[in-house]
Amino acid sequence: MSEASGGSGDLGGFGLDHLPYGVFVTEGSAPRVGVRYGDTVVDVSSVRPQLDRPALDDLMALGPDSWAETRTEIAGLVEAEALPTYPVDAVSLLLPFTVGDYVDFYASLDHASNVGRIFRPDQEPLLPNWRHLPVGYHGRGGSVVVSGTPVTRPCGQRLAPGATTQGPPAPELGPSRRLDIEAELGFVVGVGSELGSRIGVEDFQQHVFGVVGLNDWSARDIQAWEYVPLGPFLGKSFATSVSAWVTPLAALAAARTDLPAQDPVPLPYLAPTDSTHGLHALDIEVEVVLNGEVVSRPPYRTMYWSAAQMLAHLTVNGASTRTGDLFASGTISGPEPDTRGSFLELSWGGTQPFAGGRTFLEDGDEVVLRYTAPGTSGGRITLGEVAGQIEPARIP
Repeated sequence: MSEASGGSGDLGGFGLDHLPYGVFVTEGSAPRVGVRYGDTVVDVSSVRPQLDRPALDDLMALGPDSWAETRTEIAGLVEAEALPTYPVDAVSLLLPFTVGDYVDFYASLDHASNVGRIFRPDQEPLLPNWRHLPVGYHGRGGSVVVSGTPVTRPCGQRLAPGATTQGPPAPELGPSRRLDIEAELGFVVGVGSELGSRIGVEDFQQHVFGVVGLNDWSARDIQAWEYVPLGPFLGKSFATSVSAWVTPLAALAAARTDLPAQDPVPLPYLAPTDSTHGLHALDIEVEVVLNGEVVSRPPYRTMYWSAAQMLAHLTVNGASTRTGDLFASGTISGPEPDTRGSFLELSWGGTQPFAGGRTFLEDGDEVVLRYTAPGTSGGRITLGEVAGQIEPARIP
């Protein structure tokens, strides 16, 4: 398919080779499913009963054969201009799926190394387990919000000014002073798995419906005080923003690329012999935009652990999954300073201001994450962006 006949390049990255799903409302109407095509939202609620719903859940639960059939039929109807359309600016976009459990990983070698150097400058940057498994934490699904939702500066315990974790503890309750972003990619489970079962890396595409842009907002000062010994809690659970558009895995076929070499070789459940079953990287480019200025361009293709490995590790203990479960990559960072995906890294722990003297987020700041990837038509597709503006804390 050429770009002139519906590729993504002539339609702002939203051509027939993309057609991401979302949930929208118009004035006086009920929420239903649409797809993005150029600058329009195409109402696909009449195509399948599962699409005349206020969320993508019923479609996602059908499985990959139905996903492919539905996508093919919708593409034909869109090309034939046989469905109602609305200007994208004339609709309201909602959270596109019902979020179940939320798990966030730590899959970037460059990000993990940078964080280790910032906080443990006299030690090895990576902890001994990092190259053996995708490290992650269980987040809070109820605080996942759709792009455009304001983010209230969180309050929590933090060390008083001048105090350190090495001296006598001196915590206080107050708004985070080191509010941060994490530019990530999220993966949405369509078909769940039973308690006590496992999802192998070779079964990734049988279970994962698509991807979303994701910003895992982080309060670094709250996190630093609380995370030992059980990991992130209040420093992460106040808000996680996702894009309003879910890109189907099929739209990312041309973005697949080789996974970086993993040394040592992971245990067998993380290292299949057939690399065609999800053990690949994705060539997705990210832009981090602060108040209209691009401050970083992290490349997802450098991520050490693949999404299939994350899902395999998530379930290797028999943990169940369900439709709408969300798991994220962790901060996307590359090897160069201008490819770091968090302000923690861009400012090197607050010691090296960037973007005209910035270290962490201030009230009123707006952050937008933008994503693009190669499309199957030869152009590039534009994944859903993630936007959020910081509102002042509600001081207790």
